[in-house]
Amino acid sequence: MERAIHLTRAGPPAASGFLSGPGIVLLLAAAKFIFHLLTAGRYGIFRDELYYLACSEHLDFGYVDQPPLIAFITWIARHLFGESLIGLRLLPALAGAATVWLTGKLAREMGGGVFAQALAALAVIAAPVYLLLHHWMTMNAFEPLIWLGCVWCIVRAINRSDPHYWLWFGVLLGLGMENKYTTAFFALAVFVALLLTPQRRFLSNAWIWLGAFCSLLIFLPNLIWLIRHNFPFLELMQNIRGTGRDVVRGPIAFVADQAMLMNPILFPLWLGGIGWLFLNRDGSRYRILGWTYVLMLGAFIVLKGKNYYLSAAYPMLFAAGAIAFEKMTRERARWSRGIYVGLIVAATCLLAPTVSPVLRAETYIRYQKAIGLEPPKAENQPTGPLPQYFADEFGWKEMAREVARVYNALPPEQRAVTAIFANSYGQAGAIDFFGKKYGLPKAISNHQNYWYWGPRDYTGESVIVLGSDGTGDREHFASVESAGRTYHPYSRRDEHFQIFVCRDLNAPLPALWPKMKKWD
Repeated sequence: MERAIHLTRAGPPAASGFLSGPGIVLLLAAAKFIFHLLTAGRYGIFRDELYYLACSEHLDFGYVDQPPLIAFITWIARHLFGESLIGLRLLPALAGAATVWLTGKLAREMGGGVFAQALAALAVIAAPVYLLLHHWMTMNAFEPLIWLGCVWCIVRAINRSDPHYWLWFGVLLGLGMENKYTTAFFALAVFVALLLTPQRRFLSNAWIWLGAFCSLLIFLPNLIWLIRHNFPFLELMQNIRGTGRDVVRGPIAFVADQAMLMNPILFPLWLGGIGWLFLNRDGSRYRILGWTYVLMLGAFIVLKGKNYYLSAAYPMLFAAGAIAFEKMTRERARWSRGIYVGLIVAATCLLAPTVSPVLRAETYIRYQKAIGLEPPKAENQPTGPLPQYFADEFGWKEMAREVARVYNALPPEQRAVTAIFANSYGQAGAIDFFGKKYGLPKAISNHQNYWYWGPRDYTGESVIVLGSDGTGDREHFASVESAGRTYHPYSRRDEHFQIFVCRDLNAPLPALWPKMKKWD
């Protein structure tokens, strides 16, 4: 009887092969994968990618600004595929394709037919934020897939009345916590949603608590690291709030940002998905997903989170909305399906160049001016002609080359004791990544986890300083000399600076290091 019920909810029998729902979804997933591979090397390496590469050389159970998983994934990528941009970005592209595939599979599990499965998968491709996040090796590339895997387990547990799926939910949740701390909001929202829905019956089953135990066990190494280091992530977040770096949005503006980040043409789809989960008899079976989204939305608005923090939650709404649209047009207005798909494709073609490096930088600038659309900002940064996410891919190689010119111009005896000090992890990461070909030593920095890695054996006798205006340096060094300048027309404005050669620090560098911490 259970089997019969499940087959009824899974939708009617469909065509086989590539004309079936799974076949179409698989083709869409392959298309996304190929797109990201084709654009992987168009610009340059991203600021955070440079940092994660540095972290992958210092594997640990935690870092100041993120859990350890991204460093480990980066370590795997550089050892399997090398340090080319395609090699570095292969796994994020694969995660993006898997997200497309699993979204279509989720729609099928929730009762969607061929059209619903294809529409849900297409929506993931069409969302600008996913085009952006699956372009880089960052934790944000993997978060939607992990959350979606958790949702899949919830839906399977409901459809099959099988609490064993909560064990796998816990495993994925623990993995998500090792990837990004925003998963804690997802976990809390799911727990509260359980209390608000009939699925609270699972709370009396041992499997859900075993899943919770597995989640804690997986997260435990990072938790111990955080405790031993006095929770540096919380200190970092407090500092960021104090600087006003992040863009803070009110409730209406935050929701408007969601519509832009996910593609305005998809707003009716995911909004309809929320309505289907709360108001439709068939959708109410999965109302826990609706509550999970609403609770996270409220939490991020109240806590003034970045506008993209919620992006990992939308695949489940795409699946729900696609089912609602399919059912609504099953008997009448079937013509609207083709029109809506056409509008999605057109809107995606219009927006894709604003978030993916499909155009040359100078062409992109003209294109953005022509269409008059700017993606929502998450941070207040001096970006220049390009938005921050593109600007952060320019200038690093040129900066390292200029630093190498300054470094190699020093007398040999001075070079042997000269440290390269960077005021940001991006600058330090660029020296570490590009400096090898120029014979540069590894950089030191007081920024984020670089501070934990310390000044190594440098005393401060001779230091090349990056990212400074020289004012503070003149207070601490006997001499400060401008020896070069970094500049790239498309990089962020704060990456245009003089390179100073500083000599004779007024105190030993190791003694000053504890006071130099910069977490922001």
